[in-house]
Amino acid sequence: MDVTIIAETTADDLHPVTSQLVGAAITIGGTPTVLCPGGIGAAAAASISGVAKVIGVEGDCFETFDSGAWAAALNPLVSDGVVLAASAPSGREVAAQIAAMRGIPIIQDATGLEGGITVTRGIYSGKAVETVSVSAPCALTLRPNAFDAAADGGNADVSTVSQSSDVGVAVREAIAKVSERLDVSEADIIISGGRGMGDPANFTHLYEVADFIGAAVGASRAAVDTWGEIPHNMQVGQTGKTVNPNLYIAVGISGAIQHLAGMRSSKFIVAINKDPDAPIFGVADYGIVSTWEAALPVLKSELSSLLSN
Repeated sequence: MDVTIIAETTADDLHPVTSQLVGAAITIGGTPTVLCPGGIGAAAAASISGVAKVIGVEGDCFETFDSGAWAAALNPLVSDGVVLAASAPSGREVAAQIAAMRGIPIIQDATGLEGGITVTRGIYSGKAVETVSVSAPCALTLRPNAFDAAADGGNADVSTVSQSSDVGVAVREAIAKVSERLDVSEADIIISGGRGMGDPANFTHLYEVADFIGAAVGASRAAVDTWGEIPHNMQVGQTGKTVNPNLYIAVGISGAIQHLAGMRSSKFIVAINKDPDAPIFGVADYGIVSTWEAALPVLKSELSSLLSN
């Protein structure tokens, strides 16, 4: 069962209740993905045993708390299963907003959870206990300290999706993460374009970046099938080429399964797509929600600085 956990944070760190949410997810047979608003606590969340994946969701909206803005940024990354959040002021509001956006039921302030899914909670100011059965998709908020915390010792993959309105900031952060992970002076790099490029003539912008950094240019099957100007030998994917570069930059590629099969083993993946729901963000180490027109000039500039160091 897919379970998405909205991490609870305090100051600049992960709140202990997040481990309790993971523990609760495991009791119902869940495979939890943890979303960290503002990217806070991502590394700590990855160390919780049982966590399958951690996504740090960054953006201007997380500078102050606004449940509607937070929910809008997080919702595209929520799975179709169960959404868990802490029964705390922020968790209750964000979970309710996400439930409303997705048209799914929400049960607040649960104190017990069993497979199936059976939820226990207090009602009438704690004078009675209610037991409710609900099926996925649904959202639940859990009362802190009512569930056993998951143990430490996990080592989940951590990725980042930036919803920042300042594309320059998002690209700079992506390149900073690349420089932490790669020896770019020795890296093989591929930059690929998809149908989101809008027109085959726009691939010239990818070639400019590629020529500048010594990269190869690839394409998705959708781009190859749509435009005769994009040759088949550029196609990356299950019916094209399987690649394994140190750095793979996907621009305007939605992330169909057949494309992912050809590039998901890349050491570091950066995805640029204006659609926050694009599946490519599910495999990207760093995702930038932006048009290619806004992102590519900054990307070229930042890669230039990185390669000159």
